[in-house]
Amino acid sequence: MALLPPDANEVLAARAGNSAALQSLSVRALPHVLQWCTRLGGPRVDPEDAAHDVMIVVLTRLYTLTDPEMFGSWLFGITRRVLAGHRRRRWFESWVPGLHSADPGPDPHDSAELSDLSRRVQVALEDLSPEHREILVLTDIEERSEREVSELLKLPIGTVRSRVHRSRKAFLVAAERHHLPAIVFETSRATGPRGGTP
Repeated sequence: MALLPPDANEVLAARAGNSAALQSLSVRALPHVLQWCTRLGGPRVDPEDAAHDVMIVVLTRLYTLTDPEMFGSWLFGITRRVLAGHRRRRWFESWVPGLHSADPGPDPHDSAELSDLSRRVQVALEDLSPEHREILVLTDIEERSEREVSELLKLPIGTVRSRVHRSRKAFLVAAERHHLPAIVFETSRATGPRGGTP
């Protein structure tokens, strides 16, 4: 799911407060933001709450975006910062008795929708460092090109390639630890850097 840069006129109109342009940008961005929050947030972060907070920041800070071509990396940067804040808050809450009500646990309906394999892949991803996890999510799960990942993370393509290599090795260790089927990590072993550079 490629995040295409919006039309420059649309960004300018949204920055000026045009409601139709703001709505269009929101519709364009939300699926990506929710996907990132789900895959990168961690087990204690509610992805919908985090995505909601991201969109609030996007809509209130849009005036700071001067280059429409940077919309994707700007959006991803906001998502990373919001997720970091949510993780810190959840960590703090876990150490302060009575700060929040007991966690009711996962919704049974939501849990039923997740296959066992998907659940175990997610658990294995949670074992990785945030840096490794976000690289794998962007390249191997969302199948973004090296060029797009480079732009989203604001990293040289060479750095993206080396991080992908290290992240896949780390995932192999986690996959075997969580007894994932061989096809999952055999595919990871066989997969080179995706997408190339257009």
